[in-house]
Amino acid sequence: MERKLTDQEIVRREKMAKIAESGKDPFGQRFDRTDFAADIKEKYKDVEHDAFENMDDQATVAGRIMFIRKMGKASFFTIQDKTGKIQIYISINDIGEEDYALFKTADIGDIVGVTGKIMKTNSGEVTIKCLKYTHLVKALRPLPEKFHGLTDIEERYRRRYVDLIMNEDSMRVAMMRPKIIRCIQNFLDNQGFVEVETPILTTLLTGASARPFVTHHNTQDLDMYLRIALELNLKRLLVGGMESVYEIGRTFRNEGMDPQHNPEFTLMEIYQAYSDLEGMMDLTENMYKEIANKVCGKTTFHYLGHDIDLAGTWRRVSMTDAIKEKTGIDFKAITDLDECIKLANEHEIELAEHEKQYGHIINKFFEKYVEETLIEPTFLYGHPIEISPLTKKDPEDPRFTQRFELFISGHECANAYTELNDPIDQLERFEAQLKEKEMGNDEANDIDYDFIDALEYGMPPAGGIGYGIDRMIMLFTESETIRDVLLFPTMKPEK
Repeated sequence: MERKLTDQEIVRREKMAKIAESGKDPFGQRFDRTDFAADIKEKYKDVEHDAFENMDDQATVAGRIMFIRKMGKASFFTIQDKTGKIQIYISINDIGEEDYALFKTADIGDIVGVTGKIMKTNSGEVTIKCLKYTHLVKALRPLPEKFHGLTDIEERYRRRYVDLIMNEDSMRVAMMRPKIIRCIQNFLDNQGFVEVETPILTTLLTGASARPFVTHHNTQDLDMYLRIALELNLKRLLVGGMESVYEIGRTFRNEGMDPQHNPEFTLMEIYQAYSDLEGMMDLTENMYKEIANKVCGKTTFHYLGHDIDLAGTWRRVSMTDAIKEKTGIDFKAITDLDECIKLANEHEIELAEHEKQYGHIINKFFEKYVEETLIEPTFLYGHPIEISPLTKKDPEDPRFTQRFELFISGHECANAYTELNDPIDQLERFEAQLKEKEMGNDEANDIDYDFIDALEYGMPPAGGIGYGIDRMIMLFTESETIRDVLLFPTMKPEK
């Protein structure tokens, strides 16, 4: 259905036509700029007003008009580029009648180029005195006057391009995200890791407990999944001798959406031969601190309602000890399953049929009594074997595994293992997962027999870890929801 134009949009189209009639392209051509707004303001911020009289420094900038104060034969306007805003002074005496008349057709939102002399106003604002004005793009829609309140929250995510124009904080987060990822890559590369790429499409559901997105390969007439994890292919590379590998890639889980979850998200998994759980803890703590110091320049962050300090030594506590601290129940001392089920009933913890197992009950107690209390960075280790199908058993108690999760501000930020490399044990775990699937657990893993074959060739002892990159970005940018750190979060179509 054709949309009816507003009065403002009609006027802008009339101006577009006038620009075209004058022989200029309303939507511009290449424009070579020499400087950016933030760099100019930083360079000249301490130069006194009078000193500019003896200077002839010039700059060529380009950006979107965000403010105009037209005043007869001289005017001020502000343009915004990717680094920020800078004020422009424009006068008919400096650019001539024809170009000044062209400027008079400008609207907020238009994109223009300016070449001019650096100066400072009496109020001390670094400004460019326009000597050449270039129209580049006529904006046919006006920018919204306000685009940052709760009433516009859905519109912000749906039209991120407008959000980036109007909200400095959205641009800050967008520009900071790649810096954090580059810092991660540099950190790992300097420690001898190799970044790799593995397939997004897969025929098996493996590597995590999650519901998949299902698709179909027409040529092969084959149902396939969008990957829910990166794990098994990266471990195959350890078998092949690459030893230290990582991947940062898009992953897909067909699950709910909330401030911490988006169906499409960025996952990083790291695997290091001859390492273990302790090695992954050390690597994680050092990496977070490096990002904090090198990208953010600080170690304290306000994250999900709490002030977090990444400095100092991070706490390490077992899952059973953490539950004991909150409830007084020592699950490590309990061996009778019926007693565990009875405790769950007494604490009003509901159990599905496949959850009436020792490990699942422990996990339910953790989720109810402990998880939200882990505010400062905490490595929680010693997960039950039932919820850790790819993890090496604890040699001192085979009911548990050598696994940890990193919790910050009550939310999981990373998941790590001393990797299971025993092919016989791994096959038994896969078979147990298959039984859970038959009992109704639609998040249980398939059996990857080729991965068992790979393990039979021998995978070195290794540590492995997965990080939700979006949650990591949330921490370092102090964002409240995952949608703030995704440029284009998943949205329902507009009606």
